[in-house]
Amino acid sequence: MNDSERHEAGMTVRRQVLGDAHVDRAIAGTDEFTADFQDFITRYAWGEVWSRPGLDRRTRSCVTLAVLATLHHDEELAMHVRAALRNGLSPEEVAEVLLQVGVYAGVPAANRAFKVARETLRQEAG
Repeated sequence: MNDSERHEAGMTVRRQVLGDAHVDRAIAGTDEFTADFQDFITRYAWGEVWSRPGLDRRTRSCVTLAVLATLHHDEELAMHVRAALRNGLSPEEVAEVLLQVGVYAGVPAANRAFKVARETLRQEAG
């Protein structure tokens, strides 16, 4: 794939995983300062990695949740909790991922992640 095709494929996957509303907000907020970064994440995170056939989207969501929880990236974690639901994970499966975080990354990381995930799940439940 060339860069244009990778960007197009990445945008498709990005919209499927994160939802049109989120992606539209990100695009609307893009300016000269952030344009290269938006292109980079669309082509590489979404067009290269999330598009690979080696893992399904549910599994990629599990890995993403675990890494974001471990690194305390709460805003991204909330976004990817919503994405995980869109990718077919149940709230119970999200909790299971966070339990794994508690064992391998520490209770404080999991405690913080459970707080973020619980609030996000409440918002999504309406």
